[in-house]
Amino acid sequence: MPATAPRRFTHLVRAALCAGVALAATACGPFSGASDEADGPFPGMSGPEIADKAAKATTKATSLTVDFAGDTTDGNIKAYMAIDSKGDCKGTITMGGTGTAELVRAGDTAYMRFDEAFLRSQNEGGTAEENAEVLKMLKGRWLKEEASSPEAKEQLQFCELDTFLGEFREGFSLMRRGETSTLQGKQVVVLTQKDGDASYKFYVAAEGEPYVLKVEQKGGEEPGTMTFTDFNKPLGAIKPAAKDVIDLHKTRPKQ
Repeated sequence: MPATAPRRFTHLVRAALCAGVALAATACGPFSGASDEADGPFPGMSGPEIADKAAKATTKATSLTVDFAGDTTDGNIKAYMAIDSKGDCKGTITMGGTGTAELVRAGDTAYMRFDEAFLRSQNEGGTAEENAEVLKMLKGRWLKEEASSPEAKEQLQFCELDTFLGEFREGFSLMRRGETSTLQGKQVVVLTQKDGDASYKFYVAAEGEPYVLKVEQKGGEEPGTMTFTDFNKPLGAIKPAAKDVIDLHKTRPKQ
């Protein structure tokens, strides 16, 4: 039984979520530029002051959902993941035309499931019999892995909300306060910054808790958008039914 798909999934997870965290870090990192004070929401506060306030609020969240889409060095990636402070998570990751992978971590166990397009793409070059074997074994099934295993730890790093939001604790450099707009039905203040051929927008909720709702990069090497929703909502990560689960450690032939 080829183990290519699980390894490839690990790579996709890291690429998608690391790209998302990198996008946030870029928006938070050292920049040159001026900051403005303005009336309206956050009266009298400059861009860096608003950004710092937003970072503190966002990192206190006990759960949230991340919707990421961007062009990375690994290709076009889309990820939709719900994460909580207990380490549970659930969602999907799609990379270009490769296919889609699903991930659920519930308690001490992680589960992965791949669509047919993904499975076929990871077994390119295999014989017809090998392809049929892979599809028969894995199509519609969840792969089970203990969350504490070395393999799972690598792919579950982003399920730790504290780790994922860690970049926001690094503090904010100079960011310019921009327009007041509307996002997700809420009033937001847009913080802007330009760095070379890349431009950034940082959307901060001006109503209720000043959460970071969206980070957007245009231009540069890895443009993309990361949106945050469902702050502090129960995650509801549920273990798949046992009949739909396969443990590769028990099914792999002995060497």
